[in-house]
Amino acid sequence: MKTVDIKASGDYTVYIGSGLTDKIPDYIKQLEKVTRICIVSDDNVFPLYGKKLEQQLENDGFEVFCFVFEHGERSKSLETYGRLLEYLCGHGLTRSDLIVALGGGVTGDLAGFAAATYQRGIRYIQIPTTLLAAVDSSVGGKTAVDLQTGKNQVGCFYQPSLVLCDPDTLSSLPEEEYKCGCAEVIKYAILRSRTFFDSLKKTPVSLQAEHVIYTCVGMKRDYVQEDEFDTGSRMFLNLGHSVGHAVETLSGFTILHGQAVAIGMAAITRAALRNGFCNKNTYDDVLSILEQYGLPTANPFPSEDVVKVMLSDKKLTGKTIRLIVPEQIGRCRILPVDTDKLSDWV
Repeated sequence: MKTVDIKASGDYTVYIGSGLTDKIPDYIKQLEKVTRICIVSDDNVFPLYGKKLEQQLENDGFEVFCFVFEHGERSKSLETYGRLLEYLCGHGLTRSDLIVALGGGVTGDLAGFAAATYQRGIRYIQIPTTLLAAVDSSVGGKTAVDLQTGKNQVGCFYQPSLVLCDPDTLSSLPEEEYKCGCAEVIKYAILRSRTFFDSLKKTPVSLQAEHVIYTCVGMKRDYVQEDEFDTGSRMFLNLGHSVGHAVETLSGFTILHGQAVAIGMAAITRAALRNGFCNKNTYDDVLSILEQYGLPTANPFPSEDVVKVMLSDKKLTGKTIRLIVPEQIGRCRILPVDTDKLSDWV
């Protein structure tokens, strides 16, 4: 088993290793005074892992409640968030109790935001069951729900008390969800490491999952510890996301998050080449690895529609948006772009 310690406004450890889902009660017991637990999961994940976890926790003496919602990005909404808060309150959970986010990024974001705001803060832990959540969204404390006009427009920073990543859960992932996680893995390689990038080209993520999760979580730890509240270097993690979030929104979330991020990375690398920020070799490297992992690279929507959605992006400051632009594999820059020039980049 591998561990990564996160030092932030709330310190915690990320545990990564096969078989962790069999030992979850042991880790929860390390948290002080937990007697009542609410498992938050979707209707895909709960039948796979939730029922077993509920039984494990009850056998260890915990009182357990389960909030199960319809899977998919459409459930990451104010409506589902409100139902979850009412469920917590209706079952009398208090600030000394615990929320367990069991699932992918939607579950983690929704449960984390509820934890941050219910009674002004209740503890929660992340148990990611998708590659995307394991390498990215379960770590760092970003929580949010979507509005009809944009993704992640309502949320806050709230660190979990614990993260447990069991690579064995990835075996149940549909192929599309696996590929979505690979998009975020590729993002980290483009940002930080030519060596890691080359290893992904040589060896599929599926054959080195524990190493890949550990590597990406270690990179994210560095960004979070340097810039927890996303005002400086943590912005690098938005590589591909400004265009990607717009594509997701325009598709009505029929294009999955990882697919949209891949489209966003391809788009920004094309723009970087056209504007002289990277060379053809870098562009070819990015496009070829996305295609190698079966990820889309073409934006299916008119650029003017993408720009319109991007102008409601939370990364917009005044009339400037900060784009993450690749210069070479392992090095990117944060580039402020005036909104009237944005169409040139899209």
